[in-house]
Amino acid sequence: MRLRRFSLSALCCFFVFWLAACSSTSSGTDSATTPDPSMAASTSSSGGKAEVGVAIFDMSDKFVSYITQGMKVSATKQNVQVSYVDAQNDTATQVKQIQQFISDGVKSIVLIPTDESSADQSIALANKANVPIIVVNRYYKSVDNATSYVGSDSTTAGTMQMEAVAKLLNGKGNIAIMNGEMGTEAQINRTKGNKDIIAKYPNMKVVLEDTANYDRAQGMALMAKWLSSGTTINAVVANNDEMIIGAMLAAQLDNKDKDMIFAGVDATMDALEFVKAGRLQVTVFQNAPEQGSQAIKAAVAAADGQTVQKQIMVPYELVTKDNVEAYIAKWQ
Repeated sequence: MRLRRFSLSALCCFFVFWLAACSSTSSGTDSATTPDPSMAASTSSSGGKAEVGVAIFDMSDKFVSYITQGMKVSATKQNVQVSYVDAQNDTATQVKQIQQFISDGVKSIVLIPTDESSADQSIALANKANVPIIVVNRYYKSVDNATSYVGSDSTTAGTMQMEAVAKLLNGKGNIAIMNGEMGTEAQINRTKGNKDIIAKYPNMKVVLEDTANYDRAQGMALMAKWLSSGTTINAVVANNDEMIIGAMLAAQLDNKDKDMIFAGVDATMDALEFVKAGRLQVTVFQNAPEQGSQAIKAAVAAADGQTVQKQIMVPYELVTKDNVEAYIAKWQ
């Protein structure tokens, strides 16, 4: 019994360190979508001056690595020179990178912003220099001033996710919601979608809610905290897959994973393997490579003086064990 009480905190710490190590050495399945460290200041093909500058808030973010992979494939198909830079989640760094792109004479810019401030400043700089700027995935109000926004409707993701959970729970149960980075468009609207559905079911309620910042290790730590509270949880619903994977691992350490429904968003390769194994019941496919591909296409078209759509929306798709194989095939 002494070991049993000790396991949750001690093993949780072990898993956090283990996950950190895994993030730098992905499995063979994910290696194709992990950004090359040299990409921080490289072009997508050899030689020549960069035509498109891509500013990314954090290349170590797993979902962003999938977006970047889509960009690289699209750039190769269109034979366009692309330079990628990593702000490492620093607003000032990203703004300086945008200034450098403009100084270098790129024809267009693709931006995944670190935050609202970097989006505001970056878009203003590009507009002043008459350089088309395409914002991808992270939406802020200032994005309306960009040439175009490429992403997916986050409220739809939250709605689809919670509808599937409600069905699995037969319309009753205690829900724990893991939010991503507070204030981001995805966090606000995915959670809104969740709660819009919960409001339709009198016997469903949110009993726990907190943020784990889209991070697996933080999701694991938050879930451990929730489990130690003794609150009855019937389903854990997270704004992304990384957090829900962390939640599942923590629940597994406490032998509670079989008693709960788990639901994420993004349908990353790691998450799909958990769905296939029957451990993750629901995820929602956000087509990251397609977002990246569409962003490069829009950047090239805008640089050529063509009119591009103000919003280019890539639809979400529900993933369960019944159709998971089709989504695994998308990554192969």
